[in-house]
Amino acid sequence: MPSSPSPRPLPLHGARNPGSGGTTPGSFALRADVGGALSFSSPDTPGMPLPSGKTAWDFRHAPRARAVTQLEHARNGTVTPEMRRVAEREPHLTAEQVRDEVAAGRMILPANHAHLRYKLDPMAIGRASTTKVNANLGASPVSSGTAEEIEKLKWAVRWGADTVMDLSTGGDLDRCREAILRESTVPIGTVPIYSMIRGKRIEDLTHDAILREIEHQAKQGVDYFTIHAGVLREHLPFVKDRLIGIVSRGGSILAKWMLVHRQQNPMYELFDEICDIMREHDVSFSLGDGLRPGGLADATDEAQLRELDTLGELTERAWAKGCQVMVEGPGHVPFDQIEFNMKLERRLCHGAPFYVLGPLVTDIFPGYDHITSCIGATAAAYHGASMLCYVTPKEHLGLPKKDDVKQGCVAYRIAAHAADVALGIPDARDRDDELTKARAALNWERHFELSFDPDLARAFHDEDLDVDTDFCAMCGHDWCSVRISKEIREFASGKSPENAVERAKRSAALTPEQRAILEQRGNLPPEEIHRLATKTREAVGAKPGAKASCHSDVADDEEALRVQREVAP
Repeated sequence: MPSSPSPRPLPLHGARNPGSGGTTPGSFALRADVGGALSFSSPDTPGMPLPSGKTAWDFRHAPRARAVTQLEHARNGTVTPEMRRVAEREPHLTAEQVRDEVAAGRMILPANHAHLRYKLDPMAIGRASTTKVNANLGASPVSSGTAEEIEKLKWAVRWGADTVMDLSTGGDLDRCREAILRESTVPIGTVPIYSMIRGKRIEDLTHDAILREIEHQAKQGVDYFTIHAGVLREHLPFVKDRLIGIVSRGGSILAKWMLVHRQQNPMYELFDEICDIMREHDVSFSLGDGLRPGGLADATDEAQLRELDTLGELTERAWAKGCQVMVEGPGHVPFDQIEFNMKLERRLCHGAPFYVLGPLVTDIFPGYDHITSCIGATAAAYHGASMLCYVTPKEHLGLPKKDDVKQGCVAYRIAAHAADVALGIPDARDRDDELTKARAALNWERHFELSFDPDLARAFHDEDLDVDTDFCAMCGHDWCSVRISKEIREFASGKSPENAVERAKRSAALTPEQRAILEQRGNLPPEEIHRLATKTREAVGAKPGAKASCHSDVADDEEALRVQREVAP
């Protein structure tokens, strides 16, 4: 009988397998190039824009007498305590590599001097580091308040948020921001224009008011500002044929201001002065995408691309002023356009970290947009994004509650982690491999211990089978492939000594938290969905079958505000 041919070796491409002792081939990402333009990168599909040949070094003006920002310290060759802390948290990088990535503008350390005096634990955003996740919080005119936002802040960090943006538009904005900054161990971002127009008409916004609010929030300790300076007056004609126009709050506010005053964007006109304020406190720029697409039909259009080109110019100007910069990106983007968007930013903005919202890859799943967007977020992180802004199930529908925050954070931790594994970041897959060993050994306790949400995993297991057996409830004893594989002598699978278990044992009773998980799992009952959906209709006195007179159904602004105030809890 002829011998079987030797198996063909699987291709090993680029970075080594990030796991230790694993059985899968190496990452198909490009070979890691920390210190170069392609730190951890996906191969380019033919036709993609090439990386820029420039870095922040090319936009350095005469050295200042006093280094203030992390960028300026890095350019001087200094390794700051914050850079050392980042290296401790990201052991695949040395402190010197962190310094060099910051100096090149490919990484930022958002760490306001004032926030460092509170509880901030320094972190980094950039392609050489692991992919980060941001959670948006904030009180609105119709819901929530400071206490609830602090609770959501802690909850978001518990479930994996690396930074948090306070997007409050209601309540005591100043008090809420101050409380969040004093409590937060993660960097806090804001959109200062929200506070600038609170209680006044958009068109009454002045240059003095802009600079005054930016300086106030910088002194409070905000670590990064979204500044919509890239929306120019000449971009607005390209918006008129969009299906949904301008969906960025900051972008729409400034567009209206420009049209009323027939002047250029004041954020663009004041950009140098804004840089000076932000440098003094080391507030990082998050250059806002005020013309991001709000639907698939508007993605990668003329308005979006012209603004991105302007954001490249602003990146250069901010670097010249010594400020740290990341750039915000779309939005709603068909899956096939995501790589192009990531790599165009890499070129136009010279490798500055890209911070993207999703992107959502379909528009027809309201209530599930944490899923539609984390699909796009995984692709975005693989192809070039450094930080992902989470989307919750409430996106497009309402202000997220506590469980919505958890669902958004978990979905985006999945996206970020999946991209890190695919990029071949060293050690990114080690925990996955350890869980696989525990699963192979049918060691349930170790399995749960290594899972991201142990309570959920244990609750789901014990709902069907509260005994830690050598099989699972899905297959049962006779059909359990893992148990059968474990018994085959020729296999090493399932036989790791550190995961071996001697016999089945009954698990402890479910905790109250685990019971709550089981009671709340799945979709809301139809009657609860109906109750929530009709709550506002009843509150505004709509008759059965009649159209509710809610704020979106009336043309008069004052009447809309009156109804909103009456309905607000």
